[in-house]
Amino acid sequence: MVGSIMGIVRNAYSNGSVQNFNGLEEKLDDLRGLLGKADGDPLRIVSIGAGAWGSVFAALLQDSYGQFRDKVQIRIWRRPGRAVDRATAEHLFEVINSREDVLRRLIWRCAYLKYVEARLGDRTLYADEILKDGFCLNMIDTPLCPLKVVTNLQEAVWDADIVVNGLPSTETREIFEDINKYWKERITVPIIISLAKGIEAALEPVPHIITPTKMIHQATGVPMENILYLGGPNIASEIYNKEYANARICGAEKWRKPLAKFLRQPHFIVWDNSDLITHEVMGGLKNVYAIGAGMVAALTNESATSKSVYFAHCTSEMIFITHLLTEEPEKLAGPLLADTYVTLLKGRNAWYGQMLAKGQLSPDMGDSISGKGMIQGVSAVEAFFELLSQTSLSVLHPEDNKPVAPVELCPILKTLYKILISRELTTQDILQALRDENLNDPRERIAIAQSHAFYRPSLLGKP
Repeated sequence: MVGSIMGIVRNAYSNGSVQNFNGLEEKLDDLRGLLGKADGDPLRIVSIGAGAWGSVFAALLQDSYGQFRDKVQIRIWRRPGRAVDRATAEHLFEVINSREDVLRRLIWRCAYLKYVEARLGDRTLYADEILKDGFCLNMIDTPLCPLKVVTNLQEAVWDADIVVNGLPSTETREIFEDINKYWKERITVPIIISLAKGIEAALEPVPHIITPTKMIHQATGVPMENILYLGGPNIASEIYNKEYANARICGAEKWRKPLAKFLRQPHFIVWDNSDLITHEVMGGLKNVYAIGAGMVAALTNESATSKSVYFAHCTSEMIFITHLLTEEPEKLAGPLLADTYVTLLKGRNAWYGQMLAKGQLSPDMGDSISGKGMIQGVSAVEAFFELLSQTSLSVLHPEDNKPVAPVELCPILKTLYKILISRELTTQDILQALRDENLNDPRERIAIAQSHAFYRPSLLGKP
């Protein structure tokens, strides 16, 4: 009996609370020192938004540093009131009973009975409620550690030292405008780490891209040196299951290097880079083409040949667009292709493209999908199309020898826009975009970009 009790207790605390591996306390002390935290004043970290990546990020921090309760406080905010439907509750019950460690933990916390009742339809569960027990509504099959959940935004952020933006890009501006109201009396400036991958298009005074870090800066007035972007070729559930992964934290040197050290784990290697905006934009760009990849996979019954043809075309368009956005595009080739590759393999945008092509979803249903969250690629398709349609950015057409908007050299982007946004085409038309009647080798698009002075610094808001 003693052994059983000890097993339950050990499992209940197995998510990182009793052992100090890999100098964790020293890393925490170093960051506390840089932020000027006094003894007895915990470092306050809050993740805003509880999608898959935001929840996993908070859980990783809790697993690593939650044991040092007098030195750090880790919380996650999500909106209250989102009900868990009966089918999801039934699936959640199956997940719980398939994992002995999770089952024991819930029994030990006296939380198991509510999942039994929900499975029977005798009780409604809520997303914020199950998150406290370690279940993200967008990632039911991957139980996390229990999290401290706050549903009042003011309570979550008013005294936070580090704020993690786990919101979709489409919600970032609105929520951070609300957050700014609670920061009016602040003396210290918080650090913000954005995980969001998506962009907005602005056409005045010149066509340019607005990224989530820029949205946060505009909404709060927090200096850009205190706002960073973290991204990489990874799938949230696999990172939490300790598959080897890497990411880059991008921003000002003052904070990116100590934060890279703080976030680094044996299975999650974090590098640092100064080029914040470009990496952020590339994180949004790959989502565009992932949707098309999912369509092609479904329409061709997973034909490796068809998928490789699509990959050749989409990567040539991404390289073409990259040359417009940055002066040294070669530096982004590796990270962009790696992030694209993992998204095509297992990302939600590729899944969304597949579901559209199979007829199980339609564009009319919107881009927020139950069990998956926000499909960021849809808004990114619209933003990139709108920007690259501007005649002020014209490039010379290689055959007609006359100026055309850059989008005219991106047939897949044009087709995705007509499928997802203007609804002029169906998913079947993505295959027609691959059948280039002009017999243009995708390499030619890359050659065009490399042989001309394509770089448009104004697109990223640079002079």
